[in-house]
Amino acid sequence: MSAPLGKKLDSPEQLKPQPARGHGIGVGYRALFAYWGPALITSMAYMDPGNYGTDIQAGAAFNYGLLWAVWMANLMAMLLQYLSGKLGIATGKDLPELVRESLKSRFDIYLNWIGAEAAAAATDLAEYLGTVIALNILFNVPLLYASIFGAADTLILLVLASRRFRGVEYFFMLFVSIIGVGFLYEILVTGLSIPEIAHSFVSPAIGSNNIFLIVGIIGATVMPHALYVHSTLTKNKLVNHTLEEKKRVLKLHIRESIPAFLIAGMVNAAILIVSAAAFYPKFSNVSAVDDAYRIMIPIFGSLAAIVFAVTLLCSGLASSTTGTLAGMAIMDGMLGTKVNKTLRRVVTRVVNVFPTTTAVLLGLDPLSLLVYSQVLLSLMIALPMIPLIVFTAKKNLMGQFVNRRFTTYLALLIGTVIVVLNAALVYVIVAQINVYLQALILSGYAAYHVYLVYAMLR
Repeated sequence: MSAPLGKKLDSPEQLKPQPARGHGIGVGYRALFAYWGPALITSMAYMDPGNYGTDIQAGAAFNYGLLWAVWMANLMAMLLQYLSGKLGIATGKDLPELVRESLKSRFDIYLNWIGAEAAAAATDLAEYLGTVIALNILFNVPLLYASIFGAADTLILLVLASRRFRGVEYFFMLFVSIIGVGFLYEILVTGLSIPEIAHSFVSPAIGSNNIFLIVGIIGATVMPHALYVHSTLTKNKLVNHTLEEKKRVLKLHIRESIPAFLIAGMVNAAILIVSAAAFYPKFSNVSAVDDAYRIMIPIFGSLAAIVFAVTLLCSGLASSTTGTLAGMAIMDGMLGTKVNKTLRRVVTRVVNVFPTTTAVLLGLDPLSLLVYSQVLLSLMIALPMIPLIVFTAKKNLMGQFVNRRFTTYLALLIGTVIVVLNAALVYVIVAQINVYLQALILSGYAAYHVYLVYAMLR
């Protein structure tokens, strides 16, 4: 049950999104509303500022040409998120815990932990940048000061909801609603071309000129931290850990995940569509979110531009909270320690304040930083993805909830496509250097994946 009203919550175990009183039985609408939260929180991976960065550049440069990549990434993420949530329900443990328990040496544990923390930091950088840029364009706060003010966003949110985790879930309902309604308005204002949308799916384009953005779109959607934290949020919905309860919670998990991720996917696609309508082809080289905001004003009016900026601010605030919860789950699960949520956020924010402030002082492009951070995330997605697929296919771990063969094969196909696209990007990046150095870099990238498979299977 929820914590007593006067009790402060400092750890994920205390911060449990448990069923509300009177709604713990059944799978009807009242039970679904009481459960609603895990998929909603992780769906911010589809709508975080990293998606703004990749979708704005994709729409401005290629019109609707990369819309297929957005939906491919969304569908990939939907299956992997379903597996992550199911893992937490079936085992009563989250992905970071199971990774720690499956590894044989402390070296392997720390190596995986450092990699997961690096992915979480890259995620938080994008979310933090989104908040900073939104503060700048909405309130005309100089980027340098906005980078300092933005550091307090999630601290404030978590303090406001410190008494009950359900408060955090209510905040997400509000933020997702604002983002969804905002982009519905943007679509109505900018319009869309159904024939061009259909053409993007019929003849998807992929080549050396757009592989960077394709991988960035995948990294902005299939995010490592979201795969880690979804299992934490669903396992915390369990109270008695009985088989009957797990079956009931799994049904609620499916019923929440499908609409939550479909809505998030439509928002993700809407960002690209609005960008294509607003910037292609006249402003195909738009290189900053604040430039995008200013370009929209004379074309679609100041209200459309303001709505765009408000959705970006909500995206930054909500996705930062998801990043905080993921960081706590990663550290708790992989190291077996409890982390104070305020300390975790302060440390993560300090880590990101320095590079962001330095980039602002040097005049570097925040939009490019967003895109590069998402490419890094895609290159690191195998870190949680391979263990997730392996664990959910194990009968002795999952019991009755083990994947069907088709589900495992589909997950393996998705993982293979992501890894191949990442490898193609690495090849394009290193194509201009010495052939022996190319071979060394590509071999190292291959060895990284082989190690993960070996570490999980042995």
